[in-house]
Amino acid sequence: MTGEDLWSGPVAVMLAKAQDAIPGPAALPGGTIWELKYDGYRSVLRSGEEGTSLWSRQGTDLSGIFPELIGAATEQLPDGLLLDGEVVIWRDGRLDFDQLQQRMGASAAAVARSASEHPASYIAFDLLAVGGIDVRSSPWRDRRTLLEELAQGFAPPLELSPYTDDHATAEQWFHDYPAAGVEGLVAKGAGSPYRSGVRGWIKIKARHSVDAVVGAVIGSVERPEALVAGRRTADGELIVLGRSGPLNSAQARELALLLRVAVNDHPWPAHLGSGHFGGPVAITQVEPTVVIEVAADTALQGGRHRHPLRLLRIRPELTPDDLAPIGEDLAPPGR
Repeated sequence: MTGEDLWSGPVAVMLAKAQDAIPGPAALPGGTIWELKYDGYRSVLRSGEEGTSLWSRQGTDLSGIFPELIGAATEQLPDGLLLDGEVVIWRDGRLDFDQLQQRMGASAAAVARSASEHPASYIAFDLLAVGGIDVRSSPWRDRRTLLEELAQGFAPPLELSPYTDDHATAEQWFHDYPAAGVEGLVAKGAGSPYRSGVRGWIKIKARHSVDAVVGAVIGSVERPEALVAGRRTADGELIVLGRSGPLNSAQARELALLLRVAVNDHPWPAHLGSGHFGGPVAITQVEPTVVIEVAADTALQGGRHRHPLRLLRIRPELTPDDLAPIGEDLAPPGR
């Protein structure tokens, strides 16, 4: 389709655009199907004459980081095969992104130990090539038929992702699966080809509301650009939950009237490092007195929300003392 070499180096994957509502049955070409959106590493698994390899969406070779997947794929998959899917780690019935992150940059000994103690799984949901033939131009329904035939030979840690073409079932999945760390749904057109690098799918993330305290802002107190939300532990420690997306002008004006720069000792540093938001971010510490309600998805890392929180409203009727210590109320419904 694109002329790119599928058999050496990374392969561009098809992408999804975000949407708040679940698309209807006739919203996408050929009718809509729905799949689960996993909280893991999107990756392409290749089995060829040159060996088996695993590449991330960003073009990173993950083969040495997940040796248990390479071993299983080498044993189970025929040559000339290219799969699109998600690398995940299940722990106590829930997806554990933290365990995935610990593999990155780990020593060979640490990787081997993690592969033994917390083995990864590869959940395949699309087929790009089979028998050395590029099938991306085929409609999803035909690629899925081929994938299901291949998956008859799968054994853990290789898995086949389920799908549904029933809207009511999709809505039920959207409600039930966040308890297992699934982020939501991906909607695809049953008649659509696989278009590498194109946002032709639709992702719908499940969100739940959380009350939190504003502990800092990005920008100035007079013109806050985004919020850093926190909650207290049972011991009274104020910990970071996550950061909001950009504030609109009305939200920024309303918050500027309520927030005050911290004058006493603040538990957070002036910069939050990579363990919080993926890179050092300068913050303005504020007095932790303003309570807000935010919408959060299921993607957690180290107990923090990895993706931006969505500010729903300010809660002037509440004080920080009204909030229970951080705990089960922060988990997605049904957990």
